Amino acid sequence: MVPTRHPYGAHASQYAELWVPENRVHPVIAIIIHGGFWRQAYGAELGRPPAADLAEHGIISWNLEYRRTAGGDGGYPETFLDVAAGIDGLDAALGAAGIADGPRVALGHSAGGHLAYWAAGRLLLPDGAPGSQVRGGRGLDGVVSQAGVLDLHLAHGMGLSNDAAGELMGTTPESDPAAWQLADPAAGELARVPMVMLHGRQDGNVPVSLARSVAMRAREAGVPVSYREFDGDHYGLITPGDPAWEASLAALLELGGAAASG
Repeated sequence: MVPTRHPYGAHASQYAELWVPENRVHPVIAIIIHGGFWRQAYGAELGRPPAADLAEHGIISWNLEYRRTAGGDGGYPETFLDVAAGIDGLDAALGAAGIADGPRVALGHSAGGHLAYWAAGRLLLPDGAPGSQVRGGRGLDGVVSQAGVLDLHLAHGMGLSNDAAGELMGTTPESDPAAWQLADPAAGELARVPMVMLHGRQDGNVPVSLARSVAMRAREAGVPVSYREFDGDHYGLITPGDPAWEASLAALLELGGAAASG
Protein backbone atom coordinates (compact mmCIF):
# COMPACT_ATOMS: atom_id res chain seq x y z
CA MET A 1 0.00 0.00 0.00
CA VAL A 2 1.03 3.61 -0.49
CA PRO A 3 0.82 5.92 2.53
CA THR A 4 -0.26 9.55 2.32
CA ARG A 5 2.31 12.19 3.26
CA HIS A 6 1.27 14.99 5.61
CA PRO A 7 3.62 17.96 6.16
CA TYR A 8 3.36 19.64 9.55
CA GLY A 9 5.95 22.32 8.77
CA ALA A 10 8.02 23.83 5.97
CA HIS A 11 11.24 21.86 6.52
CA ALA A 12 11.83 18.78 4.37
CA SER A 13 11.91 16.59 7.49
CA GLN A 14 8.68 17.93 8.96
CA TYR A 15 6.18 15.35 7.77
CA ALA A 16 4.48 12.11 8.71
CA GLU A 17 3.07 9.24 6.67
CA LEU A 18 -0.42 7.96 7.35
CA TRP A 19 -0.73 4.23 6.65
CA VAL A 20 -4.34 3.09 6.42
CA PRO A 21 -5.18 -0.61 5.93
CA GLU A 22 -7.88 -1.75 3.55
CA ASN A 23 -9.79 -3.17 6.51
CA ARG A 24 -9.26 -1.60 9.89
CA VAL A 25 -9.38 -4.41 12.43
CA HIS A 26 -8.14 -2.68 15.59
CA PRO A 27 -9.07 0.78 16.93
CA VAL A 28 -5.49 1.50 18.08
CA ILE A 29 -3.39 3.97 16.08
CA ALA A 30 0.36 3.37 16.19
CA ILE A 31 2.61 6.43 16.18
CA ILE A 32 5.96 5.19 14.89
CA ILE A 33 9.01 7.20 15.98
CA HIS A 34 12.17 5.85 14.40
CA GLY A 35 15.62 5.70 15.94
CA GLY A 36 19.15 6.23 14.70
CA PHE A 37 20.61 8.16 17.66
CA TRP A 38 18.74 11.27 16.50
CA ARG A 39 21.06 11.64 13.46
CA GLN A 40 20.23 12.70 9.91
CA ALA A 41 21.65 9.50 8.43
CA TYR A 42 18.61 7.58 9.69
CA GLY A 43 15.09 8.56 8.72
CA ALA A 44 11.46 7.55 8.33
CA GLU A 45 12.45 4.68 6.04
CA LEU A 46 13.19 2.73 9.23
CA GLY A 47 9.53 2.95 10.18
CA ARG A 48 8.11 1.81 6.84
CA PRO A 49 8.51 -1.98 7.22
CA PRO A 50 6.78 -1.90 10.62
CA ALA A 51 4.07 0.41 9.23
CA ALA A 52 3.45 -1.91 6.28
CA ASP A 53 3.21 -4.92 8.59
CA LEU A 54 0.81 -3.08 10.87
CA ALA A 55 -1.37 -2.35 7.84
CA GLU A 56 -1.37 -6.06 7.04
CA HIS A 57 -2.73 -6.60 10.55
CA GLY A 58 -5.48 -4.00 10.02
CA ILE A 59 -3.80 -1.28 12.10
CA ILE A 60 -3.48 2.41 11.19
CA SER A 61 -0.06 3.97 11.75
CA TRP A 62 1.47 7.44 11.67
CA ASN A 63 5.16 7.19 10.68
CA LEU A 64 6.72 10.37 12.02
CA GLU A 65 9.76 12.14 10.61
CA TYR A 66 11.55 14.98 12.40
CA ARG A 67 14.61 17.18 12.15
CA ARG A 68 17.74 15.35 13.26
CA THR A 69 21.32 16.17 14.19
CA ALA A 70 24.53 15.81 12.17
CA GLY A 71 23.39 17.95 9.25
CA GLY A 72 19.61 17.71 9.62
CA ASP A 73 18.95 21.05 11.38
CA GLY A 74 17.79 19.22 14.48
CA GLY A 75 18.85 19.04 18.10
CA TYR A 76 17.38 20.73 21.13
CA PRO A 77 14.78 22.18 20.90
CA GLU A 78 14.05 21.61 17.17
CA THR A 79 13.79 17.81 17.30
CA PHE A 80 11.46 18.00 20.30
CA LEU A 81 9.29 20.69 18.76
CA ASP A 82 8.93 18.51 15.66
CA VAL A 83 7.90 15.41 17.56
CA ALA A 84 5.28 17.41 19.44
CA ALA A 85 3.98 19.09 16.28
CA GLY A 86 4.01 15.82 14.37
CA ILE A 87 1.94 14.04 16.99
CA ASP A 88 -0.47 16.98 17.19
CA GLY A 89 -0.76 16.91 13.38
CA LEU A 90 -2.44 13.51 13.49
CA ASP A 91 -5.77 15.16 14.33
CA ALA A 92 -5.94 17.00 11.00
CA ALA A 93 -4.77 13.96 9.02
CA LEU A 94 -7.45 11.71 10.50
CA GLY A 95 -10.08 14.38 9.96
CA ALA A 96 -9.09 14.91 6.32
CA ALA A 97 -9.27 11.16 5.67
CA GLY A 98 -12.56 10.75 7.51
CA ILE A 99 -11.00 8.26 9.92
CA ALA A 100 -12.30 7.77 13.45
CA ASP A 101 -9.83 8.39 16.21
CA GLY A 102 -8.71 5.62 18.54
CA PRO A 103 -6.23 4.92 21.30
CA ARG A 104 -2.85 6.37 20.34
CA VAL A 105 0.16 4.28 21.27
CA ALA A 106 3.69 5.29 20.31
CA LEU A 107 6.14 2.69 19.02
CA GLY A 108 9.55 4.21 19.67
CA HIS A 109 12.74 2.39 18.67
CA SER A 110 16.11 3.30 20.19
CA ALA A 111 16.37 7.13 20.13
CA GLY A 112 12.72 7.08 19.04
CA GLY A 113 11.92 5.39 22.34
CA HIS A 114 13.38 8.40 24.14
CA LEU A 115 11.28 10.77 22.03
CA ALA A 116 8.14 8.66 22.56
CA TYR A 117 8.56 8.61 26.33
CA TRP A 118 9.34 12.32 26.33
CA ALA A 119 6.16 12.93 24.31
CA ALA A 120 4.16 10.87 26.82
CA GLY A 121 5.21 13.35 29.50
CA ARG A 122 4.50 16.58 27.63
CA LEU A 123 1.78 17.51 30.14
CA LEU A 124 4.45 17.47 32.84
CA LEU A 125 6.47 20.17 31.08
CA PRO A 126 6.12 23.76 32.27
CA ASP A 127 3.90 26.01 30.17
CA GLY A 128 5.99 27.50 27.38
CA ALA A 129 8.66 24.81 27.48
CA PRO A 130 9.59 23.40 24.04
CA GLY A 131 6.95 20.85 23.06
CA SER A 132 4.72 21.33 26.09
CA GLN A 133 1.19 20.05 25.54
CA VAL A 134 -1.68 22.49 25.39
CA ARG A 135 -4.11 21.88 28.23
CA GLY A 136 -6.90 19.72 26.92
CA GLY A 137 -4.78 18.60 23.96
CA ARG A 138 -4.69 14.99 22.79
CA GLY A 139 -1.82 13.07 24.32
CA LEU A 140 -0.55 9.50 24.05
CA ASP A 141 -2.45 6.61 25.60
CA GLY A 142 0.58 4.33 25.79
CA VAL A 143 4.19 3.78 24.75
CA VAL A 144 6.00 0.70 23.51
CA SER A 145 9.70 1.33 24.06
CA GLN A 146 11.74 -0.83 21.68
CA ALA A 147 15.25 -0.71 23.18
CA GLY A 148 14.60 2.95 23.97
CA VAL A 149 17.33 5.35 25.06
CA LEU A 150 15.00 6.46 27.83
CA ASP A 151 17.59 8.06 30.12
CA LEU A 152 19.37 10.90 28.33
CA HIS A 153 21.72 11.67 31.22
CA LEU A 154 22.79 8.04 31.52
CA ALA A 155 23.27 7.74 27.74
CA HIS A 156 25.53 10.80 27.91
CA GLY A 157 27.44 9.35 30.83
CA MET A 158 27.96 6.10 28.91
CA GLY A 159 29.06 8.01 25.81
CA LEU A 160 26.66 5.99 23.67
CA SER A 161 27.37 6.25 19.94
CA ASN A 162 30.12 8.87 20.40
CA ASP A 163 27.94 10.82 22.81
CA ALA A 164 24.90 11.12 20.56
CA ALA A 165 22.96 12.51 23.54
CA GLY A 166 25.41 15.39 23.91
CA GLU A 167 25.22 15.97 20.17
CA LEU A 168 21.44 16.13 20.40
CA MET A 169 21.53 18.67 23.21
CA GLY A 170 24.49 20.71 21.98
CA THR A 171 25.49 21.21 25.62
CA THR A 172 26.41 19.19 28.69
CA PRO A 173 24.18 18.58 31.70
CA GLU A 174 26.56 20.75 33.71
CA SER A 175 26.50 23.71 31.31
CA ASP A 176 22.72 23.70 30.73
CA PRO A 177 21.00 21.61 33.40
CA ALA A 178 17.59 23.20 32.76
CA ALA A 179 17.48 22.10 29.12
CA TRP A 180 18.61 18.59 29.97
CA GLN A 181 15.93 18.34 32.64
CA LEU A 182 13.24 19.28 30.11
CA ALA A 183 14.60 16.92 27.43
CA ASP A 184 15.16 13.84 29.58
CA PRO A 185 11.95 11.96 30.47
CA ALA A 186 13.83 10.00 33.14
CA ALA A 187 15.28 13.07 34.88
CA GLY A 188 12.28 14.19 36.91
CA GLU A 189 8.74 13.03 37.50
CA LEU A 190 8.08 9.98 35.34
CA ALA A 191 5.12 10.07 32.97
CA ARG A 192 2.21 7.99 34.21
CA VAL A 193 1.21 6.93 30.70
CA PRO A 194 1.31 3.10 30.52
CA MET A 195 4.50 1.82 28.89
CA VAL A 196 5.85 -1.57 27.88
CA MET A 197 9.65 -1.67 27.73
CA LEU A 198 11.15 -4.31 25.43
CA HIS A 199 14.91 -4.84 25.43
CA GLY A 200 17.17 -7.58 24.08
CA ARG A 201 19.89 -8.94 26.30
CA GLN A 202 22.27 -9.07 23.31
CA ASP A 203 21.67 -5.45 22.28
CA GLY A 204 25.02 -4.02 21.19
CA ASN A 205 23.72 -0.50 20.53
CA VAL A 206 21.77 0.39 23.67
CA PRO A 207 23.01 -1.61 26.68
CA VAL A 208 20.39 -3.53 28.57
CA SER A 209 21.76 -1.98 31.78
CA LEU A 210 20.25 1.36 30.73
CA ALA A 211 16.81 -0.22 30.38
CA ARG A 212 17.11 -2.03 33.70
CA SER A 213 17.98 1.24 35.43
CA VAL A 214 14.87 2.99 34.11
CA ALA A 215 12.65 0.00 34.84
CA MET A 216 13.87 -0.14 38.44
CA ARG A 217 13.15 3.55 39.00
CA ALA A 218 9.72 3.16 37.43
CA ARG A 219 8.87 0.30 39.78
CA GLU A 220 10.05 2.30 42.78
CA ALA A 221 7.91 5.27 41.67
CA GLY A 222 4.86 3.08 41.12
CA VAL A 223 4.36 4.20 37.51
CA PRO A 224 2.64 1.83 35.04
CA VAL A 225 5.68 0.35 33.30
CA SER A 226 6.04 -3.30 32.31
CA TYR A 227 9.66 -4.31 31.63
CA ARG A 228 10.28 -7.33 29.38
CA GLU A 229 13.71 -8.66 28.41
CA PHE A 230 14.28 -11.21 25.68
CA ASP A 231 17.13 -12.99 23.94
CA GLY A 232 17.79 -10.82 20.91
CA ASP A 233 19.56 -7.82 19.45
CA HIS A 234 18.71 -4.20 18.68
CA TYR A 235 17.08 -4.57 15.28
CA GLY A 236 14.72 -7.51 15.59
CA LEU A 237 12.30 -5.12 17.27
CA ILE A 238 11.67 -3.34 13.95
CA THR A 239 11.99 -6.39 11.67
CA PRO A 240 8.59 -7.87 10.73
CA GLY A 241 8.59 -11.61 11.28
CA ASP A 242 11.17 -11.48 14.05
CA PRO A 243 9.91 -12.67 17.46
CA ALA A 244 10.92 -9.29 18.94
CA TRP A 245 8.71 -7.49 16.44
CA GLU A 246 5.86 -9.86 17.23
CA ALA A 247 6.32 -8.95 20.90
CA SER A 248 6.15 -5.27 19.92
CA LEU A 249 2.91 -5.85 18.03
CA ALA A 250 1.43 -7.74 20.97
CA ALA A 251 2.42 -4.91 23.35
CA LEU A 252 0.84 -2.34 21.02
CA LEU A 253 -2.45 -4.25 20.99
CA GLU A 254 -2.28 -4.80 24.75
CA LEU A 255 -1.90 -1.09 25.49
CA GLY A 256 -4.39 -0.09 22.83
CA GLY A 257 -6.95 -2.56 24.12
CA ALA A 258 -6.51 -1.38 27.70
CA ALA A 259 -6.96 2.26 26.64
CA ALA A 260 -10.06 1.42 24.59
CA SER A 261 -11.71 -0.46 27.45
CA GLY A 262 -10.67 1.99 30.16
